[in-house]
Amino acid sequence: MFRGVTQLCLDAKGRLAIPVRYRRELISLSDGHLVITVDPSKCLLIYPQPAWEMIEQKLNNLPSFHPQSRSLQRLLIGNASDVDMDASARILISPPLRKFAGLVKNLVLVGQGTKFELWGEEQWDLQMEAALAFKDKEMPSEFTEFSL
Repeated sequence: MFRGVTQLCLDAKGRLAIPVRYRRELISLSDGHLVITVDPSKCLLIYPQPAWEMIEQKLNNLPSFHPQSRSLQRLLIGNASDVDMDASARILISPPLRKFAGLVKNLVLVGQGTKFELWGEEQWDLQMEAALAFKDKEMPSEFTEFSL
């Protein structure tokens, strides 16, 4: 399970060093083979390859004649990029993916259970501000039974 928030820097070549605390699990789960794709929230999603393959299969099983299904398939599968951790546990984020998410230098890697989200630092700060604003809004009915 991947959890937690980690501040990272993208190097001049567009490489990102995977934090030490995640390396062993990523090697165990996928031998360092990862898939990076886009998220409609304008961040990147990073999956160990086996976890991505399950998502990709579900996406491919959506009805191809439904316009929203096709759009989602194009977005997520069409932008998916296979990457391998190098000997220094770095991954290369392609220029189109960096452009999509507005990634420049300072990044935030957010563990989300079986995947990671990768945000530009400023965008992440905006996401956190928006998340904290929930207290001023009506809670969805799904949260009536939820407790921390």
